[in-house]
Amino acid sequence: MIASTLVTLAFSLTLGQHQPAPDAHGGGHDESLGAVMMHHVVDGDVIEFPGYCHGGLAWNCEWNVAAAFGAAGERGTPERAGPLVFGAVDLTPTKHVIMMWLASALLLLVVLTATRKRSLVPRGAYNFVELLVAFVRNELAVPNIGKKDADRFLPYLLTAFFFILFVNLFGLIPYSGTATANVNVTVCLAVFTFLITQYAAIKAMGIGAYLGHLTGGVPKSLWPLWFVMVPVEVLGLFTKPFALTVRLFANMVAGHFVILALLGLIFAISVWVAPASVALALAIFMLELFVAFVQAYIFTMLSCLFIGAGLASHGHDEHEEHGAASGDHAEAHH
Repeated sequence: MIASTLVTLAFSLTLGQHQPAPDAHGGGHDESLGAVMMHHVVDGDVIEFPGYCHGGLAWNCEWNVAAAFGAAGERGTPERAGPLVFGAVDLTPTKHVIMMWLASALLLLVVLTATRKRSLVPRGAYNFVELLVAFVRNELAVPNIGKKDADRFLPYLLTAFFFILFVNLFGLIPYSGTATANVNVTVCLAVFTFLITQYAAIKAMGIGAYLGHLTGGVPKSLWPLWFVMVPVEVLGLFTKPFALTVRLFANMVAGHFVILALLGLIFAISVWVAPASVALALAIFMLELFVAFVQAYIFTMLSCLFIGAGLASHGHDEHEEHGAASGDHAEAHH
């Protein structure tokens, strides 16, 4: 699979340098290497695949997703029309949406097949799935959220971990696309973590204590400082999902760009650099396999940290109240 991916990328770059200017749907390529690289990374309406087209077998057949769903016109223009286009809201699937559907279907197939025959001693795929589930629970959720509340949020954490992992790995298959290299996908995932984090904090602290927590602990006697602390605390709430968004998006985009750039050296410099370029691209590809797991791990771990921080604030408030009550009791005793 690694070799075929490298050959596919190299052949795509070759085709990109000999094809005419791009058409209205973004299916063509520009002659510049940068435009070819952008075409293989960014989202679009066209999915390339090897097959029978143009009167024969070809490596660069195209399937226009928008046309398949009945949409006509260039995306983002007023002339865009179709059954899934509602004014300024265009719900027509794109290449990355199709890839997410395929990765999700593959995830369901693997999980359902692996868990079909359960046994006391897990084997094969079931052993691998159980290992990942136990890892997320025991190494991520329990240490960061707490044993008491970890299982409440485990369904979301497992869903996020496996979804990101399979989408990342699916993007390494030839002619596919990495949906997590789309900032819209990473924003959506980060928003889910943000909403769950705020829900956990509000349910643990109560709405009054939650709003009071936004003052940064400044007492009422110094209420003018609230005009400084409240904006800072609110901004801090949104820096966490922003970090989740950028971290996942940037890491997945960077790996693909590096592979394409290394293979592009063959066509930009000379064919004599092909052995070094392919060897380096192969090394980066192997690193991308590792990064696919690491990014799923980091996103899940940070989600656990943010959720645990909201629950820990409640425990801290209770501890302070208990300490204050104990102090009052001791003072009354004296």
